[in-house]
Amino acid sequence: MRIGTVTEIKNHEYRVGLTPESARELVAHGHDVWVQTGAGLGIGASDAAYEAAGAVIKPDAATIFAACEMIVKVKEPQAVERAQLRQGQVLYTYLHLAPDPEQTADLVKSGVTAIAYETVTGPGRSLPLLKPMSQVAGRMAIQAGATALEKAHGGRGVLLGGVPGVAPGKVVVIGGGVVGFNAAQMAVGLGADVTILDRDPEVLEKLDNHFEGRASTIYSGKATLAALVADADLVIGAVLIPGAAAPKLVTRDMLATMRPGAVLVDVAIDQGGCFETSHATTHAEPTYVVDNVVHYCVANMPGGVARTSTYALNNVTLPHALRIANMGWQAALKADPHLAAGLNVHDGKVTYEAVASELGYPYTPVADVLG
Repeated sequence: MRIGTVTEIKNHEYRVGLTPESARELVAHGHDVWVQTGAGLGIGASDAAYEAAGAVIKPDAATIFAACEMIVKVKEPQAVERAQLRQGQVLYTYLHLAPDPEQTADLVKSGVTAIAYETVTGPGRSLPLLKPMSQVAGRMAIQAGATALEKAHGGRGVLLGGVPGVAPGKVVVIGGGVVGFNAAQMAVGLGADVTILDRDPEVLEKLDNHFEGRASTIYSGKATLAALVADADLVIGAVLIPGAAAPKLVTRDMLATMRPGAVLVDVAIDQGGCFETSHATTHAEPTYVVDNVVHYCVANMPGGVARTSTYALNNVTLPHALRIANMGWQAALKADPHLAAGLNVHDGKVTYEAVASELGYPYTPVADVLG
């Protein structure tokens, strides 16, 4: 198979779909790998490194989109990229379609076979291709929130860890999954006063056992959430419903109860955000203020630590890329129901139920596509 990766063009996105090491693996299995010139510079990977791995450097994205059977990316294709996709081609990347009707419409129109990292499953309802970026984003959320709390950045002027004689900052983490766990780890490590909210008793028990009293775990109800948000210096939105739009848990009315200069970090923004006042921002302009509350809603947070993120992502995406390339996408999906769960769009049909329901498309089960 001819596999291509292009330079990511989303604002301040420095990750790349394939590392030189991943390219080498694909080449070793007999595949052709085409890489757009400069695609790896954001992670410190030169064209020469890709060439040494056996890849072929191409001058522009158009050449790769036109000739490659599978496109491996990181972020969802932008409009100019979607216009170059075609029927019979495999797109393998993060998509986050539920809150993005324009992207969904373009993918349906193109006829492309689109496999989304974020809905590929693993044992025990896990999301192994989303997990490493959730780990990165959770940890970055605390760094970003701590910076936004600084007075010069519009925040309350609170140091999360406090100092002797001064109370630490109060951090509320909404959601105890991968993002929430990693955010809590970082916040606890800084010495903050941390509370984690979730509705799953098993998750709360696991977190309570892990943190051994260094973080509070509380069942998330509306009244409890409202009270904790009102008292927080930093709120991390870490809620995920796989493939679907995130619920709006923190309302506009709640902002009026918060301290001026408090910070909201919405890690769920890729799925539309879990705060009513959220809208996507970029690393260039990461924050904005609503009702005296600072909002950090960068939609590609892991792009800020591109090298770490790219290598963590390739560790989990490469095995599936190899199966798709070695077997063809249909055989690979038939052989692996976890990978089959990643199919979101194929030949003009929406094959992921949550996306179809959210955006009003007829739902075509993956089994019907695979035959």
